[in-house]
Amino acid sequence: MAELILSPIAEKIIGGLGSEAVKHISLIWGVEDEVEDLKETISTIQAVLLDAERKQSHNNQVKNWLQRLSTVVFKADDLMDDFNTQALIMSHNPMANQVETRTRTPRLGLRFGVQV
Repeated sequence: MAELILSPIAEKIIGGLGSEAVKHISLIWGVEDEVEDLKETISTIQAVLLDAERKQSHNNQVKNWLQRLSTVVFKADDLMDDFNTQALIMSHNPMANQVETRTRTPRLGLRFGVQV
């Protein structure tokens, strides 16, 4: 049943990664490649989910894989929420662009590496 939850979340993440806000922030923070890699990874995961749905009832390995995958997808969704929050802050406070660029860039790069 995990795939029933994961597929819409994966679709939301893919859509969010293509948004102008995310593109703008990833450009400012210098993480365009990481964002594109995440988008490709989530797209691949979404494609595999359809096959896994059919196989999980007959294969415990697939069922286990889907459970572990759900952790990664939920973390990616949380990361998208963080990105969107920063986009809102930056769009309403021009000074945040200067402050956030200096304080957030290294940590964001680290988060991408750990979560993906």
